[in-house]
Amino acid sequence: MIKREKYISEVRGFYNSDLIKIITGVRRCGKSVVLEQIMDEIRATTDNIVFLDFEDRVTTEEIETWRDIVKYVEDHRTSGLCFVFLDEVQEIDNWQLACKTLRKRECSVFITGSNSKLLSAEFTKELSGRYVSFRIRPFVYKEIREYADQLGKDISVSDYLVWGGFPKRIELNSENEIRKYINDLDTTIVVNDIINRYKIRKSGDFKKVAGFILVSNARIYSAKSITDHMKGNGVTCSTNTVQKWIEYLSEAYIIDQAKRFSRKAKKELEQSHKLYNSDVSLNSIRCNNNRYDLTHNMENVVYNELVFMGYDVTVYDNNGKEIDFLAEKGNRRYFIQVAYSVAEEKAYQREMAAFSGISQIDKKILITNDDIDYSTSNVEHIRLKDFLMYHSLEEK
Repeated sequence: MIKREKYISEVRGFYNSDLIKIITGVRRCGKSVVLEQIMDEIRATTDNIVFLDFEDRVTTEEIETWRDIVKYVEDHRTSGLCFVFLDEVQEIDNWQLACKTLRKRECSVFITGSNSKLLSAEFTKELSGRYVSFRIRPFVYKEIREYADQLGKDISVSDYLVWGGFPKRIELNSENEIRKYINDLDTTIVVNDIINRYKIRKSGDFKKVAGFILVSNARIYSAKSITDHMKGNGVTCSTNTVQKWIEYLSEAYIIDQAKRFSRKAKKELEQSHKLYNSDVSLNSIRCNNNRYDLTHNMENVVYNELVFMGYDVTVYDNNGKEIDFLAEKGNRRYFIQVAYSVAEEKAYQREMAAFSGISQIDKKILITNDDIDYSTSNVEHIRLKDFLMYHSLEEK
């Protein structure tokens, strides 16, 4: 497995801090591996380490309460600063009380979980800001290439646009194996992480709504528009219920809700968001006859890559013409359009017209899968295969 230095470097400065280190992300994105890699670094300087994996109930079957966690750590630590690693700790009720107690007993605590409830108002109030959080995501293309090289495999850009970056899928050898793995993962997330956790009674309706959202990535939706669409397809539920279900999908890190900003109104558009999947494979498993949605998956991939690079990403309404992304970092602003191809004149004119009226000071970028360079004096064209290897937009 590759070393995910991008994430580890963010955590490294907090190793000896009494702040609780919260590592979150969608299930099977590699949180546990990052945790192991952090442990390996710390193990080079001390053996005063306690590790509990709460998905391994053989090891943790006698730990049922937060007090049991504290007792286990105290029974297995030595004197001095103890490094405590709790993997998928949300399986234990009131786990936050264990974290709060341990940090007062000369422990540096690291926890992982697959749900943003780890950062709920209840928890953050309990800790009064004595924590730092880090979100892990499935592999971006640079990471996939590195891991594939280790395995002696070649992962093409097209393969990535279909099957995304869940690390385990790189180890599988056929499309049938990959599809089965992603389907099983999807079921686990939707059923275990959402339906069971939130005790959703209309589970069949929720699955249909979730399926519609995940196959409709990189599109602008509101809870009302989804409600209206589902009603037309025989699923009756209120707008408030759909909004709640969207939040559940976000809390499980299955989707991101990208905010929209209006140039004309000079404010955020709060009634609707653009929805992106944490991994495009969650769209692809819902496609039939290999008719994969490469156009929207490509935009979704660019979004995930920009976030990985550290940009604040919003969708920009340029006086009624949507610009896919406004990516900001520090005082740098990039307006970015994404199209699978602009080889046809109509597509080229449509994508370029979206930049009309944007200040010459700000960088304008068009990303496509074309090999021909379509750059102009005002707009830089970047080939997707090149963009996917960037570490930042500043490096060009």
